[in-house]
Amino acid sequence: MSKAKFVFNEDKLIKELYDYISATYDGHYGQNKFQSTEFIIDNGLGEGFALGNILKYTQRYGKKGSADDHRKDLLKVLHYGIIALYNHDHKYGKGEVNEDQ
Repeated sequence: MSKAKFVFNEDKLIKELYDYISATYDGHYGQNKFQSTEFIIDNGLGEGFALGNILKYTQRYGKKGSADDHRKDLLKVLHYGIIALYNHDHKYGKGEVNEDQ
């Protein structure tokens, strides 16, 4: 099988997103070894929380800070998109769900 040729640098951007998300666990989310998002999902509010944050960072994009800050907002949109996908799978029993939740 030949390696896919990514026109939009998806391979590099996915790696960067992975690194960004990993760093959130080492930063302020990792202080107590859990994310508040876990509690929000456990209380049935994950869908609104994740989608609300996607809207928040989408609306903020380009309006606050530097071009680097705008880029970070896009990474946050993608991260919350993944959390929304996880919540969807958790809610509807699709895909692999982290059993530690």
